[in-house]
Amino acid sequence: MGANGKNGNGRSNGNGNGHGNGKNGLSERPKLAVWKFSSCDGCQLSLLDCEDELLAVAEKVEIAYFLEATRAQVKGPYDISLVEGSISTPEDGKRIRKIRRQSKVLITIGACATAGGIQALRNFGRLYDYITAVYARPDYIDALASSTPISEHVPVDFELRGCPINKHQLLEVLNAFLNHRRPNIPTYSQCVECKRHGTVCVMVAKGTPCLGPVTQAGCGNLCPSCDRGCYGCFGPKETPNTSSLATWFGWQGMSQRDIRHVFRSFNAGAEAFRRESESHE
Repeated sequence: MGANGKNGNGRSNGNGNGHGNGKNGLSERPKLAVWKFSSCDGCQLSLLDCEDELLAVAEKVEIAYFLEATRAQVKGPYDISLVEGSISTPEDGKRIRKIRRQSKVLITIGACATAGGIQALRNFGRLYDYITAVYARPDYIDALASSTPISEHVPVDFELRGCPINKHQLLEVLNAFLNHRRPNIPTYSQCVECKRHGTVCVMVAKGTPCLGPVTQAGCGNLCPSCDRGCYGCFGPKETPNTSSLATWFGWQGMSQRDIRHVFRSFNAGAEAFRRESESHE
């Protein structure tokens, strides 16, 4: 599944499922809703972190539902819905279908919403084992056996990667949908950002394990610029060659267990990372 569209081809249809007087079915002053599912709230905070830019956004849209920022609620339907978090409970599944029916355009934001998040680690084990190890009364817990991205439950118009998302990319996506154009979000690897910033490759120079070659750009060269390997926060890049990178890890002395675990972090449920990690069971 690609980062820039539900079909993985770098394109978003931008049409949603609604109708209106403007292009893409959006109203003159679109209603924006922000929803949370199983997540840490970090991606919603990225929107609030826009600060001055958020004021400009607020002039162009009506923030109709955003409990992280205000208790005020405006009833739908909504022109644009931003959805953070994965589907982890039966109630989540019901609620996301209702939100989809109310939304002309639905955009998922962050690793949880696009790949299941860190909680997708449960997908590799038995949920009951985890519940009984943590909770004194497991019978009170109502959870799904897996944590899955929003796109596995409803049609998604655009997927914005990151853990958390890049606020500038979020503004770009909102700007694009409000102006009826395709978002300009990179699908190339983190290595391109390293080159542009003049950062010395930690893999070549020090043999440090790094997911940069298979991870989509977006963090602004954060970890490699601090002399650390990339952790894959933005998920798989377009057509990632994970098997080649895993082979290199093996040459550097990493065990099968370590290679498996390096692909199981924030985006463990992303298809390319999941397949690679499972090949080292």
